[in-house]
Amino acid sequence: DSDRLQLLTPFAPWDGQDYSGLAVLCKAVGKCTTDHISPAGPWLRYRGHLENISGNLYSGVNNAFVPEEAGVGIDFRDGTTFSLPDLAARFHTSGISWVMIGDENVGEGSSREHAAMEPRFRGAKAVIARSFARIHEANLKKQGVLALTFADPADYDKVRFDDQVAITDLALLAPGQPVRVVLSHSDGTSEEFMTTQTLSDEQIDWFRAGSALNLLAAQQG
Repeated sequence: DSDRLQLLTPFAPWDGQDYSGLAVLCKAVGKCTTDHISPAGPWLRYRGHLENISGNLYSGVNNAFVPEEAGVGIDFRDGTTFSLPDLAARFHTSGISWVMIGDENVGEGSSREHAAMEPRFRGAKAVIARSFARIHEANLKKQGVLALTFADPADYDKVRFDDQVAITDLALLAPGQPVRVVLSHSDGTSEEFMTTQTLSDEQIDWFRAGSALNLLAAQQG
């Protein structure tokens, strides 16, 4: 039925341009497991429908920008607070791409693929974390989402809720190549930092194609 099934068009491939003007959806503090990212339970009845199941996206995340209540974020455009699923939906509807900032071992727990599919569906271009759980990092790569690790974990503290984020020199992306990130703060200042990544040549092809599934479909077509 329509609550369970959704005909998906492929995610758009990378357009060859650096990312710029990305919003910051949230900055996770402490544990951020796949159950924080995409809780299971009753939500699993929507697992064939990305629009519906994305109603749980990051609903368990402890966000540094709204520490009083889990799963809440701030819309940089007007300072209004929303649940993180609703904020992600608002950005998606407005065509705003975004990044998620993570702490240590982001995505630990189950191998739940929806924890990577939902961010990609809602407009995530990258997850930048102090470290990743291996399976979640691999799932992000399969969805064409950049999984970047702070070269200096202290740079996590530089990210503000209303930053505009640029990820540069993507045309030069190669295995082991550091990736530069620039934060444009709302007060007119800017900061930058370096990140590392573990993409293989094949995984870079996934990124350029928009997802591993896109690449597979192109190869078979």
